[in-house]
Order: sequence, then C-alpha cells, then structure tokens
Amino acid sequence: MGVQSQQEKELAEMLVNTLDLEDISADDISPEAPLFGFDAPDSLGLDSIDALEISLAVFRQYGVQLKADDENNQQIFSSLRALTTHIHS
Repeated sequence: MGVQSQQEKELAEMLVNTLDLEDISADDISPEAPLFGFDAPDSLGLDSIDALEISLAVFRQYGVQLKADDENNQQIFSSLRALTTHIHS
C-alpha cells in the first residue's frame, strides 16, 4: 500500500463521504489500488453509479467536469492517484 499525498488524502476523504463507504476509511485507500472492478484484491469495487456520484462531487469540490463520454475515463478512474492527478492537472 502506497503512501497518500495530501491531495490524494483529501480526495480519498471525499470518496468515503460521497459514497458513504462504511467499512473503509480514507487512509485505507491505497493510491495505486483500482477503484473499479473486483479483479484486484485491494480494489474498492466501485461501479458506474459510483462513478457518476464521484463525477458530481469532483465538479462541486474542484470545479473539474468529468464527462461520461471521455475516452480517457478508464485511465482517469483507474486509481486514486490517477484521479487526483487528472483533477489537479
């Protein structure tokens, strides 16, 4: 499990609050772990509804619009680190 940067920690806290993740704390989210799917043992196992909620929360908090038809979404949403990097770029 990698160490979260301050920006990653802030985004992880937003994810936990937005998605009401009861069994997971922000500190439990590895920056490199997959956010979606159940293939990896450390994946959060999020789904497309979660992606919509995340997109709305990111727009509200950071003013960054994540579009459903963006061809880079798989990369953008691949991990906490990738999402943080996209938001702050």
